[in-house]
Amino acid sequence: MSEPTATTVDPFLVTKGFHETLPQMPVEEYPGTEGFIDDVYRDPSDSSLWSGYFKLNHTDAPLDYLYTYNEMKVVLQGTFRLENADTGQVEYAGPTDAIFFPKGSRILFSTEDPFALAFYARCEDLPE
Repeated sequence: MSEPTATTVDPFLVTKGFHETLPQMPVEEYPGTEGFIDDVYRDPSDSSLWSGYFKLNHTDAPLDYLYTYNEMKVVLQGTFRLENADTGQVEYAGPTDAIFFPKGSRILFSTEDPFALAFYARCEDLPE
């Protein structure tokens, strides 16, 4: 068995309980909804990859969101109803389902559950 070699790699990160205190998305921008979101890791080690949590409480109004970047989500709890506002495509995503939203997608998020929670990762375009 070979001996481990010393490296200059940054240590990996573990963050616990972050999803429990997400700030609410601006009510003025998303009226009638109760969405909560925050980046747990924003640009770690100067990468263009960001990740965090998104929680949506059940309300009568869907949360209308325009993606200006590519994003992937994995549903952790509850079920999201996802509707592409421009094409009419409707899908449901529940626990352990993976979702990909291409840049330019306008998605109407809703849930019939008391809430739905997802973890996301997105790739921001780096400035040239």
